[in-house]
Amino acid sequence: MSRVGKKPVAVPSGVTANVEGQTVKVKGPKGALQLVLHGDVTAKLDKGAIQVDPRNDTKRARAMWGTYRALVANLMTGVTQGFEQRLEINGVGYRAAVQGKNLQLALGYSHDVVYPIPEGIAITTPKPTEIVITGIDRQKVGQVAAEIRDYRPPEPYKAKGIRHAGEYILRKVGKKK
Repeated sequence: MSRVGKKPVAVPSGVTANVEGQTVKVKGPKGALQLVLHGDVTAKLDKGAIQVDPRNDTKRARAMWGTYRALVANLMTGVTQGFEQRLEINGVGYRAAVQGKNLQLALGYSHDVVYPIPEGIAITTPKPTEIVITGIDRQKVGQVAAEIRDYRPPEPYKAKGIRHAGEYILRKVGKKK
């Protein structure tokens, strides 16, 4: 039995949710999201909460049960509070700036990297060495953060590159004389 899946997802005030077949639609103050459920799980709306249940008692259905309950909970959090990822840039001359609908990254390459900001995502740069990614879709926010980090992942000797805020970089000892 899934301990996560057993708990119903409460629908907060100011949020409207409806379940049509395998589609869960949620609309809140920050926007609207929808999720198509896997065939092994069902969802129903009752008493101001969405309950996700497995269709049958297979191992895959039990695995999908907790997963899709968590995804429905992410929909609720997204339309009420939103999600945020912070990236830190470390390195001499490395910086970021938002210009229109693009993120301009100077990462030590011969040319600046231009990253087009996707629809539904907001990127700000409070400092030239900090990038804040916000949006209502958790998967999209995480994907954008991963794509930006991939332009220059932190290297193990001086930890130069782009990393998530609070990420620990395992450092290596350099050459010895």
